[in-house]
Amino acid sequence: MKPILQISLYILIPVFAMMLGTTIALFKRPSVALRSAILHFAAGVIFSVVAVELLPDIVKKHSPLNVIFGFVLGLLMMFLIKRFTDTKGTSDKVIAKSQLPLGLLVAIGVDIAIDGLLLGTGFAAGQKEGLLLALALGIELLSLGMATTSELGVKGITKRKSVGIILILGVLFFSTALIGDTLLHNLSDRPMEVVLSFGLSALLFLVTEELLVEAHKEEESLWLTSAFFAGFLLFLILGMV
Repeated sequence: MKPILQISLYILIPVFAMMLGTTIALFKRPSVALRSAILHFAAGVIFSVVAVELLPDIVKKHSPLNVIFGFVLGLLMMFLIKRFTDTKGTSDKVIAKSQLPLGLLVAIGVDIAIDGLLLGTGFAAGQKEGLLLALALGIELLSLGMATTSELGVKGITKRKSVGIILILGVLFFSTALIGDTLLHNLSDRPMEVVLSFGLSALLFLVTEELLVEAHKEEESLWLTSAFFAGFLLFLILGMV
């Protein structure tokens, strides 16, 4: 049995990376163009997580009904979240600006929770696999920390509240990673297939309906588009190490 303290220290790598991204964004808020690039990069990394980590495990289990159930469940949950967290009415622009972007935060929370579960199951497979995944997820959470903090600043959220939100997301990641290491690797194939398919759907929703939508508010350019592919390629290569 692997020492829980050692695994906990490895799990903290992505958490510290996310806090670093938050610190950078707090002291020097990225420009609109840089924020768009960060969002593109984060979208590319998350899309790579789907392609490199989730899809191979889902396909090799050959359980179409479980995939459909988990995928549709994840999509319906994201639709419901978006439906009930969208700001209603835009007549009072000051109030609207100061409201938390709950749809984005919940979607990012799901992404971080799934990332934590993936990291936990990675450590269940082996220490080397877990460490490499921790480093790769650190890059993702660094960009997500910057992007999330920047978005909160745009919405008028104070720095203190922004740090609190990021800390909550960090605790969520840490907790789900430990759960993944201690519990999920004991699941049978069917429940695991549903969990992975649920995560697949939620992550795709995050990329297409949240990150890229926000990223495209800035006029597109070749270097902004390239940031998406850079994020995808980087995590793809790290996944092959």
